Amino acid sequence: MSCAAVCAPTSGLGRHHGFLSSPSTVCRRRGRASYTIRACANSGDADDSGGGLLPRMVLHDSLDAAGVVTDHARAARDGFAVQIGRLTRLNAETSIAISRGADLARAALCIAAEDDSLVSHSSVPLPVDAFIARLDDLSTGFLAAGFLPPSGAPPEVFFDHLDRYLYVHKGFRRTNVASDARAMYLHSTLTCRSGSALMLSLIYSEMLKTLRLYGLLDFDEEIYFPHDLNGRPRGYDKRRSKFCDEPNIMTAKSLLVEVSLF
Repeated sequence: MSCAAVCAPTSGLGRHHGFLSSPSTVCRRRGRASYTIRACANSGDADDSGGGLLPRMVLHDSLDAAGVVTDHARAARDGFAVQIGRLTRLNAETSIAISRGADLARAALCIAAEDDSLVSHSSVPLPVDAFIARLDDLSTGFLAAGFLPPSGAPPEVFFDHLDRYLYVHKGFRRTNVASDARAMYLHSTLTCRSGSALMLSLIYSEMLKTLRLYGLLDFDEEIYFPHDLNGRPRGYDKRRSKFCDEPNIMTAKSLLVEVSLF
């Protein structure tokens, strides 16, 4: 999928902007966010009682009754629920740089897949696995392009190389969510290399996790999440963290709730 395809008028998330603020969309957002919050509060064991899942069923069932096929949307919501179910209470309050259990990228892509299906009514689901592969390619590209610093380099040098790779070499940039709704969708950010601070933070964290699996990180990493309008997420050595840095640390729960509400 190209950036042109994502941005084209016939693309699901590139059209019908009124749909993004319609009553059905608000219902869907609240349902996802409610489910996420309850699941995190109950160590991932959210049940079907209460209002968390009801908006989802009402929306999908209503669309089915109107002749709109929601099979892909339901499958995407189920995929999102699977990831939320893997999120323990401890991991929910942990930084996205080191959070375990839930696959945060897959959860974000499932949200995009649900919304894309409901807006575009496409007979083909959003290729979630293909976008997961794109994330993996970013990490391997960091190595293949020669950006990995020499062994033993201090964390500051490592993060400088990673920042230059992601924001200069690959050209990822931050976009204002208010001006472009696609900035909150991971697949759009990966395709167009333009997204919100939230999506850039998620991409940054996924790269760090992959590089750690490769055995290339010998220090504890953290990600600075900017709350201004122009700053970009960046990594730093966790050993140098201060108490005042806490508001700029994005937890798994915070990320999932923010993405769910959009």
